[in-house]
Amino acid sequence: MDMLPSLLASPMLGKPLWLWLAFIGIVVALLAFDLGVLNRKEHQISVRESLLLSAGYIGVGIAFGAWVWHYLGAASGMEYLTGFLIEKTLAMDNVFVIAMLFTYFAVPPAYQHRVLFWGILGVIVLRAIMIGLGAALIAQFSWVLYVFGAFLVLTGIKMLMTMGRPLDIGGNPLLRWLRAHLRVTDAPHGSRFWVRLPAPDTRGGPPSSNPAAPRVLWATPLLLALVLIEAADLLFAVDSVPAIFAITQDPFIVYTSNIFAILGLRALYFALAAIIDRFAYLKYALAGILVFVGGKIIAAEAVGKLPAWISLTVTAALLAGGILYSLYRTRTPAQQTSVC
Repeated sequence: MDMLPSLLASPMLGKPLWLWLAFIGIVVALLAFDLGVLNRKEHQISVRESLLLSAGYIGVGIAFGAWVWHYLGAASGMEYLTGFLIEKTLAMDNVFVIAMLFTYFAVPPAYQHRVLFWGILGVIVLRAIMIGLGAALIAQFSWVLYVFGAFLVLTGIKMLMTMGRPLDIGGNPLLRWLRAHLRVTDAPHGSRFWVRLPAPDTRGGPPSSNPAAPRVLWATPLLLALVLIEAADLLFAVDSVPAIFAITQDPFIVYTSNIFAILGLRALYFALAAIIDRFAYLKYALAGILVFVGGKIIAAEAVGKLPAWISLTVTAALLAGGILYSLYRTRTPAQQTSVC
């Protein structure tokens, strides 16, 4: 028993082990409450329910940030809030992709939460791996930060140049590989990712109608949607993880702000999906944030590191500007007349 306090106080990636365990405990409790209580039965998430659930996640995330501010100091608290806002802003672009994937695979609204829930578990693991690798690289090679900065600037510029181009889901290489190596049903089978059905009569064909045919494992469109959502999040993490490392190199701040932002945004998906067309110009703000954060790293050698409050202010201003401009440009004809 005497060893337990010293074990909990032992450092892990720069912070005591008990801090990491406390964070993991909060996340596990949130997910258990979400799946085991709020969404124990499959149902379509209403906009009102989505907003309330998201507000709860955001409240917990901000409360955790307030505790970080109190326990680790104002600088760490400001870095957490900046990372939280940046990740939530960049992850909003993921909502557009998720909505298109659900439409493409015809995932019924009642089962979309199940796909997103299991997607969150994958995100928690993938982000931990990426952030751990990023922290190790920066600790070993400080110049990697400048590579991150240049990559963010180029990504922001590329985002501006490719604005408006449709996403070709059917031509996705990962999807083609999955279809070539898995038996996939044409339609969902409830909330299941896998289902046992008769083997096809011909390679690539539908399940056999012969009752004597052996039953084999088939993947459903829900599984394909889940895999592609995880792959999309991995691509988005390539942008967001370097962006938060540009704010702070503390793995604890980077990871906790990342995960709390993602938890809240996935809950907000069902409300955002209903009005997704109203945020058509938000990508301009996302591109601006990437260019600003990347430029901040590159310019740090000449002008010094910007205070965390400046990063937070600029990020919030760009996000607010993108949202307001989108709402203005996509207002209805009746609203346009009233404005005039």
